[in-house]
Amino acid sequence: MDMAEIAKHGAPYPSLTAQLGLVPSTGVDVPVSCVFLVLYILGAGCHMTIFQLNRREGHKFIFNAATFGFCMMRTLTCCLRIGWAYKSTNVSLGIAASIFANAGVLILFVFELIYVQRCLRAAFPKFGWSKAVHYFFLLNYLLIPCMLVMVIVTTVYMHYTLDKHALNSCRDTILVVTTYLSFFSFLPLAMSIIIAIVPKGSDRENFGTGSFAAKLWIIGLTSFLLCLGAVFRAAVNYMPARPITHPYSFQGRACFYVFYFTIEILVVYTYLLVRVDKRFWIPNGSRGTYLVDGLPKETVQAEKQDNV
Repeated sequence: MDMAEIAKHGAPYPSLTAQLGLVPSTGVDVPVSCVFLVLYILGAGCHMTIFQLNRREGHKFIFNAATFGFCMMRTLTCCLRIGWAYKSTNVSLGIAASIFANAGVLILFVFELIYVQRCLRAAFPKFGWSKAVHYFFLLNYLLIPCMLVMVIVTTVYMHYTLDKHALNSCRDTILVVTTYLSFFSFLPLAMSIIIAIVPKGSDRENFGTGSFAAKLWIIGLTSFLLCLGAVFRAAVNYMPARPITHPYSFQGRACFYVFYFTIEILVVYTYLLVRVDKRFWIPNGSRGTYLVDGLPKETVQAEKQDNV
């Protein structure tokens, strides 16, 4: 399809360049998407079950509920991709599928940074609770919704214009967003390594259950997986654009499902297996310390429950 045929087609215009995952087909994408659909539904059910059980015991850990929301968002992503496979000429359906595919993983990025922030505060209380560090994390948290808006607006707009300058600007915007997200996803990995190797002082604390080293290993593993996916997606965007009829081999369906859904499923189920709701839990209102009378707050709470 040349530019004249696309202009005759009318907006929204189909993409002329190949994208990661290509246009889905019924023979391959439908069965694969159905498998991931089931996995995400199971993950959503498990995380919501844990959240409700904890809530009844007064143990609030909203990340389980948020992971439930992420999994449900991914079920919608799979449904959109299945629908797009049956209606491959429906550009609007393709736009929606692309937006949900790129936007959902941001939730997991935020989880990782929050977890490593808690570890930083426990390992180095004075530094971790300082205003400078607080504002550094806050800035990154605030930039995430900005990146989300940029992705949505750019993805939609590039299907409603044929102006080459505008399309180049859209591509530059996508590069900025994917580059920042790669940096954001790398932060927890880098910080967990630094926390592990830098000597701790006598004021070191702990929180939740399990050893402090185990917490760092969990963050390191899951953030490595998420960073791998983010860097791969950014690298694909940096490659010179190719026509949709001659894509790169790494733009194929296998890479899409590995670096999107497979990585995310591994992270979601890792959260379940290691019980992040216990390991990374802190009581509401923790400021300046995770200790009460020299003991971790969870230990104090458990002792109070035993005495009742």
